[in-house]
Amino acid sequence: MALRRLGKDPESPAGGSPTIYLDDVKNTYLVQGLKVEDEARLSAMDIPGHETVVEIPRRMVQFFVEVQGDESPHV
Repeated sequence: MALRRLGKDPESPAGGSPTIYLDDVKNTYLVQGLKVEDEARLSAMDIPGHETVVEIPRRMVQFFVEVQGDESPHV
């Protein structure tokens, strides 16, 4: 598996979540964040039973490759 950590939230306490990863094999992003458990927000979405929703701050968008304009991780 070619999993690369692209960025960790610099404002996260103790260096924890959220974190953005890129899976080079599947060409997908993996997002580590806080699990959304607010029923009001969840009920506004159509989420299949095999999926979940995580929350990340807007400032984390900078770590997505398309926003960076290149393939280099910014960790």
